[in-house]
Amino acid sequence: MDEKTTLIVVLDACVLYPASMRDILLRLARMGLYAPKWSDEINAEWMRNLLKNRDDLKKETLERTLGRMNTVFDKANVTDFDHHIPIIQLPDLDGRHVVACAIECEAEIIVTKNLKDFLKEELEKFNITAQYPDDFICDLFESDKEAAIIAFKKQLESLKNPPQTKEELLQTFKRNDLPKAAELFK
Repeated sequence: MDEKTTLIVVLDACVLYPASMRDILLRLARMGLYAPKWSDEINAEWMRNLLKNRDDLKKETLERTLGRMNTVFDKANVTDFDHHIPIIQLPDLDGRHVVACAIECEAEIIVTKNLKDFLKEELEKFNITAQYPDDFICDLFESDKEAAIIAFKKQLESLKNPPQTKEELLQTFKRNDLPKAAELFK
């Protein structure tokens, strides 16, 4: 798919943090439904928070996951965007790097669970919108139902340790704030 016509989307740390959400988002991207983007700062944040909250995870495991992400999506990591930060006005100054990343890669959407931190009026200045992950996944499903279902099936097939049933994965979606997506993939 031509990258110029592909929907460019920055994935915030909070949507990369839960493994099931990260997995479905990246599988949808693998199906060509959008081009994911992130930065070293975004990745450091989700990895740091996972390691802080989950004693059972090892840094090396997350680094392998990130390495695979950067290999599969070799144009996803955005750099050299700090010069945009001073012009961005947000309630949470720590979120400016996400918007700067989106400006630099000309993303149309930032997928985030923290919509309140990304003021609509501020993002409009840069032709960017913030979208909740459940809504984003549902929009992708509606744009190409067949590809979305294939992505979901591949996610389900990949769950081997421990294996999950379709119903269990859908429950995981619901627990991770993806109730509408869970209904669509039923």
